[in-house]
Amino acid sequence: MTAPLWTIDALATAAAGTLDGVVADAITGFSIDTRSLGAGDVFVALKDQRDGHDFVSAAFKAGAVAALVSHAYVRQAGDGALIRVDDPLRALERIGIAARARLSPDARVFAVTGSVGKTGTKEMLQACLGRVGKTHAAVKSFNNHWGVPLTLARTPADVAYAVYEIGMNHAGEITPLTKMVRPHVAIVTTVEPVHLANFASIEGIADAKAEIFSGLESGGTAIINRDNPHRDRLCAAALAAGARVVTFGHHADADVRMIAADVRADGSRVDLALRHCTVAYDLSAPGAHIVQNSAAVVAALDVAGADLDQALPALAQASAPEGRGKRTTLAAPGSPILLIDESYNANPASMRAALTALGTVPREKFPRRIAVLGDMLELGATSEALHRGLCPAITAAEIDLVFACGPQMRHLFEAIPVPMRGAWAHDSAALEDKMLASLEGGCAVMIKGSLGSRMALLVKAIKDRFPGGT
Repeated sequence: MTAPLWTIDALATAAAGTLDGVVADAITGFSIDTRSLGAGDVFVALKDQRDGHDFVSAAFKAGAVAALVSHAYVRQAGDGALIRVDDPLRALERIGIAARARLSPDARVFAVTGSVGKTGTKEMLQACLGRVGKTHAAVKSFNNHWGVPLTLARTPADVAYAVYEIGMNHAGEITPLTKMVRPHVAIVTTVEPVHLANFASIEGIADAKAEIFSGLESGGTAIINRDNPHRDRLCAAALAAGARVVTFGHHADADVRMIAADVRADGSRVDLALRHCTVAYDLSAPGAHIVQNSAAVVAALDVAGADLDQALPALAQASAPEGRGKRTTLAAPGSPILLIDESYNANPASMRAALTALGTVPREKFPRRIAVLGDMLELGATSEALHRGLCPAITAAEIDLVFACGPQMRHLFEAIPVPMRGAWAHDSAALEDKMLASLEGGCAVMIKGSLGSRMALLVKAIKDRFPGGT
């Protein structure tokens, strides 16, 4: 039988709360959403887009064993045990800090940030570590002010490894989160022009990403992309924080150096040189950006003393998650359609990477390449230029047809050659019918845009039109 994640008394103490009621069942998790809540979860009534206190009773109906609520919450008929606190978010942070404190001194904790590739790197690292010891990691992209403490709270006390993803939109957001996580190893995948609307320069973004080093445990290691133009700035920040620096990339001076990479449409074969050995492994997820981030994973595994021979075969089995490059083959008249779902988010670097990956799809299997692109948001005054700047990537990938939506993506649409123009619409819903009318067997179609562009609607529309994918 799996041990409970928390006892109710320990949880109430960690939350600095008052217990109101009795918990009959074991606490096995935490949830902030009644739609995904499972039996045994503690429901945390956060005030975010909506006030979670409005859903406490629904949480108990869904199987919650307790709810973390403010002192002012009025108990409703059918409510179970309540832990009353000053503020549920602050209490969740305290629980997260307590969860980190109870880990074994031998446990190794990792934190991942970067403008691009955080979630994919976290997923690869989790898969590898899971082969060598009990591992806990963030789900999806739970990397913000509530996602990090929620992931910490969910961490079992007996894990050997824990992997946390930390994101930001503004300066100063990473510092409190990394100080909760207290990683032994901190990875910065890359620094790119993302969230420029909130920063005066890309150097400011680099400084914000470097905040992750401020939470490193004594003797901790910073893993930095040697190929990134902001590496010196990142390295200086890491050294100022007392970290050991390990670099990765193609550069001849990288500590984990790319020797060769055979990048194919169905994955890659990678050869790396470390200071003390060479390693070779296969990647199931396609893309040169995946290859680059896998080098960061190897660096982190090596720093942690993990058995690389045991851990790295996991990379040959790990597939891209939904919204982040997941590939689905759909049945269509004549021949199948390849759907590449990159709908979760977008910025100039990730957009170029996704277009490049689309360009590797073999034409003998899928003769027609279609890109469906939504606005890249939060780019500030540079937005028009950055959208137009995708033209070379589209040309290099030999894209046959581009569909676009949103006011910013219109700049790109008007800049590409007329024969490539499928259709433009003001939003994803208005683009749906135009896009579907052009899809037929033999297409490889990639869908990408910022989360606010709601490109996932188009992924669903294609799946609904061509059901039965594999």
